Amino acid sequence: MRKPQKLYKGDKVAIVSLSSGVLGENFCKHELDLAINRLKGFGLIPTIMPSALKGIEYLQSHPEKRAEDLKSAFADDDIKAIICAIGGDDTYRLVPFLMSDIKFIENVRNHPKIFTGFSDTTINHLMFQKIGMNTFYGPNILCDLAELDNDMLPYTKEYFELFFNCTGAFEIKSSDTVYFERESYGKEEIGTPRKYKKENHGYEVLNGRGIVTGQLLGGCVESIYEAYCGSRYKDEFDVLNKYDILPSLEDWKGKILFLETSEEQPSPDDLKIMLEFFLKQGIFNQVNGLIVGKPIDEVYYDEYKLVYKEVFEGRNLPVMYNLNFGHCSPRCILPYGIMAELNVDNKTLTILENPFD
Repeated sequence: MRKPQKLYKGDKVAIVSLSSGVLGENFCKHELDLAINRLKGFGLIPTIMPSALKGIEYLQSHPEKRAEDLKSAFADDDIKAIICAIGGDDTYRLVPFLMSDIKFIENVRNHPKIFTGFSDTTINHLMFQKIGMNTFYGPNILCDLAELDNDMLPYTKEYFELFFNCTGAFEIKSSDTVYFERESYGKEEIGTPRKYKKENHGYEVLNGRGIVTGQLLGGCVESIYEAYCGSRYKDEFDVLNKYDILPSLEDWKGKILFLETSEEQPSPDDLKIMLEFFLKQGIFNQVNGLIVGKPIDEVYYDEYKLVYKEVFEGRNLPVMYNLNFGHCSPRCILPYGIMAELNVDNKTLTILENPFD
């Protein structure tokens, strides 16, 4: 697996819309401006790829244009990082245009770059794992760099800065603050802090004991489930299976799996259906441990806990809950394919190696 290089001041970073095209809508203009200025504040040179701002309707109809933006970003040696605008639900449609392009695959392998995003971007991450490049389940443009307060959320900014200053192993710590989604993301909210509260739970161990290690692999639980069973788009499994994107049982072996729920807030019953599907597929028999993200706005917090406890009762798999990744705010970065240590006795998650070359 190839690791990307760290960022330095003066580096160009690409902004891509690989799922939803919402970043190009007029009602997001103030958020885009904030994100651009934040990137410049880090000393970076933002580069908006040609189709990234063409809007929801156009990008929905033209997955090939979304794919072209990603190809162009990897073909440009001056671009050192690629940041997704936001998630969505159909980025799998890009796969045929990307995985049938030998030059794109060669560029990814020969010129690895930082790639960050979450939610539906899970599918892009799994694709890059198959190609052979490690990526980051982490911040995106609209949810993080476009934070409407006067700065990024402190915890999110701390982990974003690892793209510049990481020197080796680091710990994924629990945030001491929980932030809630805004009722409005309009221009009038600029400079207004989010509602927040003190973190009352910290990491919670739901199953198992001891210390396990393994490479990180996972994403949004709905995205992975829908990819395997085609519950949202009937052709998704066939497309991803054709290009060998979905992890096989052997791919899951020895990994530390990470899962989190989306802004759609699946019911506890639906979450149980998804977890039991993974159980029947044998995935949970392969992995060394499981870490679970904090649900957005802590909706179904206790109910989800009960589901995980029920599903894993009587099994020896270590399960730790309430980590700050995915759809919750604030969020960390989780590096795909990098060795990590899950210590459920001490309630810690440590990245054991430098995710950068």
